[in-house]
Amino acid sequence: MESLMVNGTPHTPEINFNKLSGVMHIKGRSIPDQPDEFWIPVLNWFESYLLQPTERTVVVIDLEYFNISSSKRILFLLYKLNELVEEGKDAVVEWHYREADEDMYEVGQDYAYMVKVPFVFKEYVEPEIAMAI
Repeated sequence: MESLMVNGTPHTPEINFNKLSGVMHIKGRSIPDQPDEFWIPVLNWFESYLLQPTERTVVVIDLEYFNISSSKRILFLLYKLNELVEEGKDAVVEWHYREADEDMYEVGQDYAYMVKVPFVFKEYVEPEIAMAI
């Protein structure tokens, strides 16, 4: 099984699921026009990974925005991660959010409430982009 790499676009997140390290990154925006076209291969890969996971699985979610269809797929992924926890495996979700984005923090809290996987919340400040004059 190979690691999964999907480049991000303005409508889909970057996916970097590393089979060897057990670290799975989802970063960017997730508002795909065809959510199943984007998410089904990602979720299928993750289900295959669960058959032979590493000692520790870390799912890092760093999304600036996602729509309801993506929310359902993310929740499905988290429910699959639950299976590892229920089997006594080491798994954690790192939920990254921008300092001023209370909504994204609250969504992470909601997800954490719905699953048994431990969540670690990591707030960050976006670097300011220097403007040319």
